[in-house]
Amino acid sequence: MATKLNRKALEHARSLVKKGKVERDVRDDWSEHAPSTDDENSFIDKHGFDEFSIWHLGIDKEKSEGTKGSVSFPFGDLKKVHRCAIISLESRAAQYDHDDIRKAAKDLLEEIDAD
Repeated sequence: MATKLNRKALEHARSLVKKGKVERDVRDDWSEHAPSTDDENSFIDKHGFDEFSIWHLGIDKEKSEGTKGSVSFPFGDLKKVHRCAIISLESRAAQYDHDDIRKAAKDLLEEIDAD
């Protein structure tokens, strides 16, 4: 399996949770709250791909570096962590046997719900 846990992204997510930059939404909200392709492209243009990549818990070193295809499992809207995104990605990671990403998402969800 080429997709691995993006440890920089996990640290970024934890930092945002500690700062209270969390949207405490419910599971099914992610389809409405996820950034659009235009939002993503604008963010990349403004902040660069490295900054964009730390909003994704999955990274695939076998894909072309600096492309959207090299990152997966987004956890926020490029401003805040979204609880609904964490729930969604935890489920998807389990479905595709990405145990390290699933566990990281579970831990993040526990940190969010502890506040």
